[in-house]
Amino acid sequence: MTTTDVRGSEVDQVDELAVDAMRWLLATARDTGGGGLTWPAKPSDDAPEPMLYSGTAGVVPVLLEAWRHFGDDTYADTALRAARGLVAAVDDCEDSSLYFGLTGMALVLRTVHEELGDTAAGAAADRALGIVRSRFDGTRWGELFELMGGNAGMGLGALAAGDEEFAVLALEPYLRTAEKVPAGVHWEFRTGREGRMHHISHGTLGIVYALATVGAATGRTDLVELAEAGAAGVVARAEDGPEGFLVAHSDPAHLPDRIERYSYGWCHGPAGDAQVFRRLRDVLAAPATWSALIERCWHTVIHSGLPRRLRPGFWDNNGRCCGTAGVLALACDRMAEQDDGHDFAAVLVADLTARAIRDADGARWSNFEHKVTPGDLEPRTGWAMGNAGIARELMRFARLNRGGDPDYAFAWPDQPAVRRNAGQATDPIRPAGADVTS
Repeated sequence: MTTTDVRGSEVDQVDELAVDAMRWLLATARDTGGGGLTWPAKPSDDAPEPMLYSGTAGVVPVLLEAWRHFGDDTYADTALRAARGLVAAVDDCEDSSLYFGLTGMALVLRTVHEELGDTAAGAAADRALGIVRSRFDGTRWGELFELMGGNAGMGLGALAAGDEEFAVLALEPYLRTAEKVPAGVHWEFRTGREGRMHHISHGTLGIVYALATVGAATGRTDLVELAEAGAAGVVARAEDGPEGFLVAHSDPAHLPDRIERYSYGWCHGPAGDAQVFRRLRDVLAAPATWSALIERCWHTVIHSGLPRRLRPGFWDNNGRCCGTAGVLALACDRMAEQDDGHDFAAVLVADLTARAIRDADGARWSNFEHKVTPGDLEPRTGWAMGNAGIARELMRFARLNRGGDPDYAFAWPDQPAVRRNAGQATDPIRPAGADVTS
């Protein structure tokens, strides 16, 4: 058997795992009684969850991904039913944010409208975004002030929805709330918290991502310059140099004490930092500077020891947000942009395959909590920690290995589009006249 045959067989097995993961995910859906579907964060939960992070809104993108990837209309039909469930949840959702509330729900509903022609989903998306805008107090939406739950995410969501004016309004408060540090700036991520976080999910780099994206798209150089100052403040904290890039989860060191000070995934580590630097490479001047930081992040990730579980608490998560699937997303970006990262991506997929729980019900994954007994956690459904996020990355990995489209069916607003050709970003957002060659 030739090497090509072996690779083809292995890729087929990845697709089979993704199909099994989708089968388990579909089986956990709940009928709303009006033709809609919803998902709980985990099967034992009583109430369904609408949010992008861990609920129905995060399931819809993988349904669209599976529809496009496998050509099976069952997934599209299920996405339409899931959209009905989200439409019914819009008016009762009290959170406005990208990952935990209406902004994320609106983007998913708009995508269903665009991809599947569901006008009710489109109308609900407009209604949801209108509610979000009405709740803005001129500075923020609540305690959180970062990407997942605060202004940065709302600004990205507004821009993705085509409302540049509101995107700018959401991000302008960062101009007057930035706190100076020796090498740049950072921000309070939650009202009244002494500590400051540094990475994409809840910290400075997530705000940087939004400032750079919205500032470049709207010609607001003040937002772009603030993004550069925020990035400089984080870069100055970096360890593992000169080849690597590793920044502590947060400061002071005890915040929070439930996770290790250094992480390597999307949320609080170099796998997510690299996504921010990919964005800065594509929208700011001096792309070689940002490309060098991407390389440093990659060096640290591949030399960290993940996905091996070297010690309790080091690498216990399979998911997209804080685990192996999130690192796989970066590895696949690298495969598509630089024809590199194939071997490490294969290691990650092999680990996900080995850790999958597979039986007659399908496939799912149990994350691990080393501080409790038993440590194996109930498998989850959603994007962040469960099947929706993992299956989506498995399908993309398989597609890339067949020379297929590197783009997702649903573009997450905080993961840059693949830059297919040297010097040309697929996402045209950049300042006028900026040099985007590298």
